[in-house]
Amino acid sequence: MLLVVLKSKVFGEEADLDVKSKSVVLMEKTTGDVIIEKNSEEKLSPASITKIMTLILIFDNIKSGNIKLDDIVTTSEHAKSMGGSQVFLETGEKQTVDTLIKCIIIASGNDASVAMAEYIAGTEEKFVEMMNEKAKYLKMMNTHFEDCCGLTESDDHYTTAMDVAIMSRQLISDYPQIYNYSSIWMENIIHNTDKGTKEFTLSNTNKLLKQYEWTTGLKTGSTSKAKYCVSATAKKNNIDLIAVVMCAPDYKTRFNEAEKLLEYGFSKCELYEDKLRDKFVYADVKNGKNNKVKCEYESDFHFLITDKNKTEDIKEKMEIKKNIMAPVKKGDKIGEKIYMAGDRVIGKVNIITSKSIKKMGYADIFLQLIKNIEISL
Repeated sequence: MLLVVLKSKVFGEEADLDVKSKSVVLMEKTTGDVIIEKNSEEKLSPASITKIMTLILIFDNIKSGNIKLDDIVTTSEHAKSMGGSQVFLETGEKQTVDTLIKCIIIASGNDASVAMAEYIAGTEEKFVEMMNEKAKYLKMMNTHFEDCCGLTESDDHYTTAMDVAIMSRQLISDYPQIYNYSSIWMENIIHNTDKGTKEFTLSNTNKLLKQYEWTTGLKTGSTSKAKYCVSATAKKNNIDLIAVVMCAPDYKTRFNEAEKLLEYGFSKCELYEDKLRDKFVYADVKNGKNNKVKCEYESDFHFLITDKNKTEDIKEKMEIKKNIMAPVKKGDKIGEKIYMAGDRVIGKVNIITSKSIKKMGYADIFLQLIKNIEISL
């Protein structure tokens, strides 16, 4: 039995779990807190979980308006030539972006991944450059991609369980619509080619969808170099977890250990939430054209409660600056909301101004004096 050491700031214990896979990470989505890790920074071959980054870039391009779900993509000879897991696209075959996303996330189609890479960037090589740039942006410091699908067994194509958790979190946080695809068990697509029309069944490679009831996604991978990998997402009691398993010894182990990690996380954690985005406060302003300024919270607040601090009551307090002098610029920090667990500060959210307030001029001062006189009369 191997000991998985919990290094998370929110845990104060070690979990005695039987984990045979070389590297694992269990992360909570909203906070990004790492609950469990084992060899999380070891560089390993990711196989088809590479496609998580490919999907991020696809949805980035949809969001930016560069491509649309109903765009038609034509399969190149290069895309058709991909081996490994594929959906058997033919050269010249046309499919929508929406269909190709299904081919990537459900059936792990290498040919579909390359077709989308070429459609977005012109060539797979240029798309891979975009993948590596995005990895740097996400601070995935131990990742380098050589292709867009993970078929390569190059030593220069690598990532870590931690980096996989980071990019998985990015995908499901920014584009939750991915669940509409990753939760599909089976779906048929139509191949229309010079050879005729035929139906092809996409079958999900993520068997956790049938094995573990809380599963929402996400992506599997396997090659002789990578062995068996999975980035598994699940949701229960308003908690979203990401379990990354890399270099598992066999097909079943990756799913069983992902389930084991998820169960451990759900049994230990709950999420404290304070939704602040639609709430406002007002602060007094001196020498301004308005004597009050509307303020908003910079973000919502989330805190992962574990057994270590479950009995502590979370308390809140606000601190807002006094004697705020005009002019005030929109976005100025004028205070913060502070969260305490016992005597411990567990988090803060900045309070910022929602609008600008100009300083009073001589004419404004004169008008204010007239109003004051009228009120006194």
